Amino acid sequence: MKVILNHDVPNLGEEGDILEVSAGYARNFLLPGGKVLQHTVQNLALIEGRRATIDKRKAEKRQNADTLKNSLENEPLEVKMMAGENGRLFGSVTAATIVDELAKKGVIIEKKRIEIPDSSLKAVGNYKVRVRLYGEQEAFLNVRVESTQQEKEESAPVKKPVEVPVTQETDDELTPDDEFEAKFDAETEDLED
Repeated sequence: MKVILNHDVPNLGEEGDILEVSAGYARNFLLPGGKVLQHTVQNLALIEGRRATIDKRKAEKRQNADTLKNSLENEPLEVKMMAGENGRLFGSVTAATIVDELAKKGVIIEKKRIEIPDSSLKAVGNYKVRVRLYGEQEAFLNVRVESTQQEKEESAPVKKPVEVPVTQETDDELTPDDEFEAKFDAETEDLED
């Protein structure tokens, strides 16, 4: 089925594009959501009337993507996490972690646009992470994973163990555990007879 995109649709195309899609996909998802228009002479004339506005929006999106690309590639992102002596992280750096760290800097990116090699970073070091921007544009973000300093046990004050006084139980006093064991022993003797 031939359709005209009414809005940008991820992994399909941009507003104003004319595409061929399966009839089921168009009927069940694209048309009810208002994402496309059927390819007719009237709809084609409608899109052509909006062509100048559509082209202006595309140019703005490309410009914003270029600006974002420059800011991502010029400044490395530092992520601090707990790590062992051998450099292995306690946990891992995922796309969600990177999104949170970028948000702290005021950069908002969707998690699905970040592609991490092997889906997560599990050791201290420097990495290049691909970020898909607008259309075919992409940026490579330098991620530096560093270990946070742990307090060493030697520098922490040594605590003395607390002594708990031990009380002697007399035969007259039974604890709940002793009562249970006595009942259990009595019942097992009856079963053996």
